[in-house]
Amino acid sequence: MTYENLDSELINVLLNDGRASLRGIAEELDVSVTTVSNHLEDLQDTGVITSYTPTLDYDSLGYDVTAVIQLKVEGTALPDVTARLQDQPRMISVYEVTGDHDIIAIGKYTDTDEMNQQIKTLLSDADINESNTSVVLNTASEHEQFEIGEES
Repeated sequence: MTYENLDSELINVLLNDGRASLRGIAEELDVSVTTVSNHLEDLQDTGVITSYTPTLDYDSLGYDVTAVIQLKVEGTALPDVTARLQDQPRMISVYEVTGDHDIIAIGKYTDTDEMNQQIKTLLSDADINESNTSVVLNTASEHEQFEIGEES
């Protein structure tokens, strides 16, 4: 293992098993536990690794309705609307985008009534001019991460 590739390899090991022990990672990468610990701390301190969280299967928890919500927002209100959306229950992703709409938000709901209620709440926001909502019929891929340093 060369040290110039160590951070990428460390990230890739964690992508495959976020609960891997330092000792297990060190053995896999053929470096010392101290080296792994130091590099891991550096990756956290620089914000490359931001958290360790489980990946949930929302469908199995009853949130089997996914909505893609596109919003047109009033002029300078974009940062405010984006911040309010981040605080909304059931919103799992919020993006400021280019194109016909200003924001794309992804929400998970237990049923269409719950989704409809949140959309109505959004539309009552004076800073939101227009919305377009698509309900996901089939999830082909979700929450996917890719290994660092891999060629596409």
